[in-house]
Parts: sequence; structure tokens; C-alpha cells
Amino acid sequence: MAEIAISTCQGSAIAPRLDDLAQLRMRVFRDFPYLYDGDLAYEANYLRRYAECPESLFVLAFDGDALAGASTGMPLAADVEEFRAPFEQAGFDIDSVFYYGESVLLPSYRGRGIGKAFMQAREEHAAERGFATVAFCAVERPDDHPLKPEGYVPLHGFWRSRGYERHPALATTFHWKDIGEPVETDKPMVFWLKSLT
Repeated sequence: MAEIAISTCQGSAIAPRLDDLAQLRMRVFRDFPYLYDGDLAYEANYLRRYAECPESLFVLAFDGDALAGASTGMPLAADVEEFRAPFEQAGFDIDSVFYYGESVLLPSYRGRGIGKAFMQAREEHAAERGFATVAFCAVERPDDHPLKPEGYVPLHGFWRSRGYERHPALATTFHWKDIGEPVETDKPMVFWLKSLT
């Protein structure tokens, strides 16, 4: 990681890099399992809530001045209903949960410890601010999905190695447009949690 610089910022401080982050998300999430056929209008709407939240966190990986990867997070209480509702219905104190929005990294930078650095930075940020739990959700595609690449291995092993557990009872749906599809459709998402206490 010698040539990769990791930095963090919060809230509106991300403004100069919002377009770069939008382009990075569209590029990385186009791959399986997200198959996201992104557009800048969707990205602007999605990223706005992070930029407008003073308690949000952006962890950025730079190769020189180029954005090679990023991860985000914000208090769950500040996020949209699709992510809050499963926790509220399960009896969680949502004020105690810090939610990870995404972790995106260009393929050529993977396997170099950057994903671990992203996880560590967000956990430390959440712990320093008194959050008891960190959480994220991941799309679930059928095993026989026609666009699943040969030899595809999900990130479950990595997440478990970092102490996260899948909670199938905590699930939601979120919508976006898949590659080759004419309209946005709901996708099943399952949450992964880690206790910080």
C-alpha cells in the first residue's frame, strides 16, 4: 500500500470529490452481483444524503490524485427508511447503529489491504462516537443468476474474518436499474452486523 494514500472526510467536505465518487460507484457496481446500470442523476440523489449529513464518513483511497476506492458510512438514524425500518421493527435502538453505505475499489487495487483499511477506519470512527453496532447490507442474487461469472466468490468470507455476521431476519429491498433492464426494480438486501461493545 506504499503508493496508496488513505484519507477521510465528513459531510460537505466531500463536495470536491462527489463526481469522482459517483463515477467510481457506477464503474465498480456495474459488476456482479450489483449489475448496476448507473446514471449521474441517481448518483447525485444517492450521494446527496451523505454529503448533507455532518456525521457521515468518507474513507478515500488515492493513487496520486486519482480516486481508486472509497467507503462511506453514517448514523443509521440519519439514513433512509429502507435501511432504518428493519432495525426498528426488530427492536434495535437505531441511534446506536452506524451504517456503512458502500465499499468500492477498482479491481487492480484489490488484495492489497485497502478493504481492511476501509473497515478499520469506519469501525474506529463509529467506536469513537459511541456507536454500539456497525452494520451494512449486501444484495442477494440467486445462485443460478445468468450473469453470475464463472468462479465467482462472494465477499462473505472476508466479512466474517472481520467479525461481521449475516442476519437473514434483518432484510430490506432497495431499487436500482440492472444492466440490460428497462426500469429500476427492487433487490433483496440482507444486513451484516458487528458489535463494538
